[in-house]
Formats: sequence, C-alpha cells, structure tokens
Amino acid sequence: MDYVSRFKEIEKKWQEHWDKNQTFKIDESAEGFKKKKFYGLVEFPYPSGAGLHVGHPRSYTAMDVICRKKRMENYNVLYPMGWDAFGLPTENFAIKTGIHPAKATEMNVANFKRQLKMLGLSFDWSKEVNTTDPNYYKWTQWIFLKLFEKGLAYKAEMPINWCPSCKVGLANEEVVQGVCDRCDTQVVRKNKKQWMLRITAYADRLIEDLNDVDYLERIKIQQINWIGRSYGAEIRFKIKNSKDDDQLLIFTTRPDTLFGATYMVLSPEHPLIEKYIKSGMIKNVSAVKNYQEEASKKSDMERTELVQKKSGVPLEGVFAINPASKEEIPIWISDYVLMSYGTGAIMAVPAHDQRDYDFAKTFNLFIRQVIVAAAPAAGGGGGAGVNDSSIEEHAYTDIEGGVMINSEFLNGLSAKDAIKRATDWVIEQKIGEAKVNFKLRDWVFSRQRYWGEPIPIVECPHCGQVPLPESMLPLTLPDVDKVTTSEDGESMLSKLSSWVETTCPKCAGPAKRETDTMPQWAGSSWYFLRYLDPHNDKAFASSEKIKYWMPIDWYNGGMEHTTLHLLYSRFWNKFLFDIGVVPCKEPYQKRTSHGMILGEDKEKMSKSRGNVINPDEIVNEYGADTFRMYEMFVGAFDQASAWNTQGVIGINRFLVKVATLIEKVVDDSKVDSSCVSNEEFEALKKVMHKTIKEVTERINSMKFNTAVSSLMTYVNHLGKAGQIHLSLFKTLTLLLHPFAPHLAAEMWQEKVASTANEGLDFQKWPEFDPKYVQDDIITIAVQITGKMRGTVDVAADIDEDALLEVVKGDEKISKYVEGKKIKKVIYVKGKIINVII
Repeated sequence: MDYVSRFKEIEKKWQEHWDKNQTFKIDESAEGFKKKKFYGLVEFPYPSGAGLHVGHPRSYTAMDVICRKKRMENYNVLYPMGWDAFGLPTENFAIKTGIHPAKATEMNVANFKRQLKMLGLSFDWSKEVNTTDPNYYKWTQWIFLKLFEKGLAYKAEMPINWCPSCKVGLANEEVVQGVCDRCDTQVVRKNKKQWMLRITAYADRLIEDLNDVDYLERIKIQQINWIGRSYGAEIRFKIKNSKDDDQLLIFTTRPDTLFGATYMVLSPEHPLIEKYIKSGMIKNVSAVKNYQEEASKKSDMERTELVQKKSGVPLEGVFAINPASKEEIPIWISDYVLMSYGTGAIMAVPAHDQRDYDFAKTFNLFIRQVIVAAAPAAGGGGGAGVNDSSIEEHAYTDIEGGVMINSEFLNGLSAKDAIKRATDWVIEQKIGEAKVNFKLRDWVFSRQRYWGEPIPIVECPHCGQVPLPESMLPLTLPDVDKVTTSEDGESMLSKLSSWVETTCPKCAGPAKRETDTMPQWAGSSWYFLRYLDPHNDKAFASSEKIKYWMPIDWYNGGMEHTTLHLLYSRFWNKFLFDIGVVPCKEPYQKRTSHGMILGEDKEKMSKSRGNVINPDEIVNEYGADTFRMYEMFVGAFDQASAWNTQGVIGINRFLVKVATLIEKVVDDSKVDSSCVSNEEFEALKKVMHKTIKEVTERINSMKFNTAVSSLMTYVNHLGKAGQIHLSLFKTLTLLLHPFAPHLAAEMWQEKVASTANEGLDFQKWPEFDPKYVQDDIITIAVQITGKMRGTVDVAADIDEDALLEVVKGDEKISKYVEGKKIKKVIYVKGKIINVII
C-alpha cells in the first residue's frame, strides 16, 4: 500500500471534518463555563510573504499536543490563533512594489492560515484576530486613551535612530553595526518628539510579581536584568567657575568609591555641552562637535557594548569638583554614556570599574585605588595610591573582601559597610540622596509610518493635546493609492491634509490629527484578551469571559520574545488590572520557551544560507502527522535542534508501522491464546500502563521527544504479538492522538468507535494503574557509614531486614560489614540504604 497517499487522504478527510463541525470551538454555554478551563497560548505570527518555515510550528504543535490532551481530560480548552500584521516589513514591501499593505497582509494571512490548517492544529478559528482590523485596533486605541487619561502616555523629545534611506525611525534592534538592517544605509541620530508610555511607573511591580508566576528561571532573570533595578545614591558635583552654579547629577550604586572618582564622563547629547560651547567655556569646540557627530551614527546598543574600543574627547576648560576629595577633576564626553539612561553623566572610578579603567588607560587618566583586598597598614593610609600594583592590569571589583583606603572617614571599613556610611554622609552634606534607579526606560511608542494604528489624539492650538472620545473610535487609516516615504522623516500621513485637518472634539475649533502611528508592539500587548471575545463591539471582551478565562494557564513562545514582548504585555495587563477591567495582576500563569530549529547544516535558517525548510514540501512528501511528530521528536524541546531529513523518514516509517497494526487487532474476547497467552497479555498490559504514565508525565513536562520514544517502545511490543487486544490498541490511539491526530482519528473510527459519530477528540485520556508500573526488580544504592560502596538489585517490594541480608551477602560489599557491629540502618525505600557501623 502507498501509505503516504493514504496518509494524505486521511488528513484531508479529518481536516475537513474538524472544519465543518467546528470541533475545537470552545463551549461558551452556561454548562461550559462550569467546567475546568485551560487557556493555552502561543505567540501569534507576523504574516510575512515567505510563509511558515519549519521553526514556526514547533511551538504551535507542542501547545496543540498539550491542548488535545487537556480536552481529553475534560477541560474547556481555548487554543486561539491570530495575526500580528502591522509592521515595517509590509510597509517597505508596499513602497517597493506598489501593492497596498492591506492587500499584501490579506494574501499573507491566507497563506499562513492554509499552512496552519494543513498541519491539523486544533485552533478555535472562531476566535481569530488580526491587529490591522479596525474592529481590533479600536480597542488598542481605547487602551492608549486610558493610558493617556492616567498620565501614562505623554510626548517628549527623544534621540532616535534614523535611516535616511528608509526615512523612518528604527528600534535599536533594527540597527546593526551602525547601519539599517534592511537597506544597509548608515544610521544617524536625530531628536524628535515621540509618544512615550510610562512603563517605569510599573518597574518595581514588574519585578516583584514574578514571584507569583510559574516561569522558567532564565525567563525571570531576563525580565529582572532588563528592568535593571539598582540601589545607590544620586550625588551632585559642582562645575568649577560656572556662572549659574551648575551641577552635574550622577547616580552610583557605589557611593563608597566617591574618593576614587578622578574624572567625569558626559553623554555627547548632554545639554550642558551646548551651553558651555555658547558661553565659551569649552576650548576645543571643533573636536567636541566632531565627536558628537560620530556618536550620532551609533545605536544605543553599539555604544554600550563592553568590547568596543573606548573613545572620547575632553571638555577642555571645564572641570568638576569632587565633593568628597574637593579635587578638580576633568570632564570628558564619551558615547558609552547615554542621555536616555540615568542622568546622562557618570562619576568615573577607574580603579574599581572595568569600563572606567579601560577608558582611563586609553587616555592616561589618573587612577586612585580606594579599596584593597586586605586591611590597610597601621594609620589607615591616606596617600594617593596612584597605580597601585594590584590594579596594573584590571580594576579591583571585589566588594565582598574589600577594605577602604584613601577615603578619609571611610578608611578601614569594609566596602559593604562603607556603602551605607557614604550614602548617609552624602545626605548629611546635602549633596545628594539615596536613590533606586532602573535601567528600564519609558517605552518609545511612536513610529513615523503609515502601516500602524493611528494614535487617537488631536493637537488643538487652544486646548493642546485632546483625546478622541470613545464614540469616534476606531480612528481608521485613510485609504491611499500608494504608500510612500517623506523627505522630512514624518509619516506620509502628515502629507494627507484632508485627513490631518480636523476639528477639536473639545472646542470644535480647527485642529490637526497626530500623524505618528503606534509600534508593532501595541497590538501584541493585549491580543490574548481579544481572543476571549473578538466580535464584541461594546468592550474588548465581556467581563464574564475575562473572569472565566484569565489568567492564561500556559503560554509558550521563543526565548527571543521573553524580554520586550513579555514585559510590554505584562505592563498593559497590570494597567488594565489597576483600572478594574481584568481580574489578575499577571496575564500568564505559566511561561515556557522552545529552542530554535536549525538547518541541516546546524546553522540558523535563512534565505542567504539556502537552508530554509518549507513545511509545505515536508507535508506533501510525508504527510502532516509525520511533520508534527518529527517536530516533537527532533530533540529536547527547550534546546536548539538541527533538522534532519533522515529523522523525518524514520518517523514516517514508524507511522506506517503503527498503521499496519490495525490488521492484527481483535476484540479481547476473541484473542486466540495460541497467539497471545495470558502471561504475554499481562506483560503487554504492564508495558501499556508504563507507557500511559510516561507519555502523560512527559507531555506535562514538555519532554515530547521522550514521550514519542515511549510510544515507539509500546508499538514495538505490540508489533511482536501474534494478535493485538482491542483494549491495548485503543490505548495506543488515545496516546497517539495529540501527536498524530489524523491517523489516530482514522484508527479510532475504523476499529474502536462503537458508532460512526463517536469521535476521538473528547475521549477520556487513559490513566495508568500503579500496580502495573512498579518495576519488579530495582537497583538500591548502598552506603556504609555514609560512603558509597556499591549497588544491589532486589525485588521492588523488599523490606529493610531482607535488604540488609542481601547487602551482607553481596560479594563486593560484605567485606565492609563483616565482623563489625551495625549501630543503625537508614533505608530510603526504593532508593538507598546506609548501614552505620
């Protein structure tokens, strides 16, 4: 038989059946809402023109396995899908080809949806959402207006990455080695008024509430590190000879090293630089301006790379006064200090910070050591300590074992104690205060693009920024024949006067619409809520459905989205919780992640490498069930795994083997004992129950590859039997169903179902009988007075006395106890025995 063709027929049949019967549509009846719920979520894709590659379905298939099993455990399961469809790639495509982004999106979505259905994924398509649908982004705009109403959305001038070719602002991630990652044009920095979201107001809660959720530890660490909470002090340094008594405000986590601050560094964008150029205080204006120009070409990410070559220019003629030592110290500018982080100024302590140390060595700046590893000599020391021998090659950064020197009232204190004493001193001297600082910056929420959600604000010359009333939402994008860029860097919307010119909702006078649009992050920050009630035009979801479904029980996605997307969506959910529209502080109760699927060359898949695998080709050649099961078998789910076509062929052979078993299936009462004896049947039942246990536990822990291995072992045992009991085969179809649902459904209907309409999808998940999963023989570790001396193989139900006799009689272990008095025996049943002599 041509099993590949047969598999295709089966898959087409069951996909049509699921579509026609809306099999996976959730039960939203009163009875349905009484059931236990399970909300399984995956990241909705950006529908690119390239379609799916084999990496995308790894997460989708994994959650599908989990959701199919949950349905069989009598959960009311929501497993939805949608499209994160706004974004720059589609706009660039529209500019290049003349195809409207809405049309391109429609075509791409249709292709993605075809591919997902081709894989037999059990999405509830009645819950489908699309971020570009005005009925969807009406509520994105509504949330923005609520943020604006609470003072969490505001406009501020910010330096942005600017691509002169694409004529658009770029995120840091879109700048690679100083050039635009789409067109390779040199990126520059320019200041522009941008809409911002005050995510920093939630910084503490975004850290603290991680204690209440079940996330992988590395995901929690990524969140905490990105937020970057640190405790320290803000300290003011006076500028020497400043007519306006100017001061530089710095934040430091190490106020104990204040006496070691031997120079200061400003961001090239610091406002005092322009002031001192104009006043004539800065003597090397040309060098300073040239450096500012060079710095403007780098992204924030490039500027803060630890490995980059240190660069900078002194502000000749401008000095600060160290408030502790009272010394004049030089002021430099360098691109590793960002105006958008902290205060845009740092005190540099080269003896105890590696970056400052490298900078000082590069420019031969003074280094004073103020911490040493051992206690200082009698008298506490007070000399300059220039270029101490312990810091000739690198900074001394050991805070745990450090003792203060060269620091007057701090001398002799441990570095830890000195941090508190120095902070108290700063406060006493009224030159600063204790401060909690965050690396997290407010979220830049503007994009100078057409293809994004319009921001529902008008600028009125009399009333200022005025939000549109809810009755005027959604504010839709104007129809255009062609999407273009503008030379001045503004969105093309700014050139559409018929759309821009409007009336103020407050005073009815002439006003102008905001012409920036929202970033792609906007629609993906709350999509999980719209899934609950996507056709509701009165609210983004009914309170009843939100209360029932939230929080999400299990969210799986790529590690690349466990920082910003996760942070932004948690922020939006917390805000919605605060205004009383969602019932939970955290949107995701559990967050896991999967590894990437690499090309057969073990490199990341990309068009340029020519190693992209198209799922259409795999499904066409081997079938959807083979594709699904291979994606789960390819390797440990949380690790990167290389695609292997031979592995695909192996899975296809396994499914053919499964399909042939049906020929040997007979009712239990009709099994010929000459084919399968009672003893053999009992042995097969033991394998069956062990398989049930293993597959259940391994799905729950996302060890899908070993779950498939357990199924393979079970099938091998069944294949050796002369006949196969129907009860054993029935269990196989139930366990196989989450992985290979088409074949399992067909086998169920053909051999197990009592009626033609008795489907497999909601059958009861099998449970193992504990008496069948206990191993008859187990291995016990043996310690003699705490030292490992060997192991013994014994019956699983052995008691302590009998086990001790086995230990005494063991050829290798007996010598350690022979002739000696046993004081005590500690037996951890089934694992280890410790004989104390």
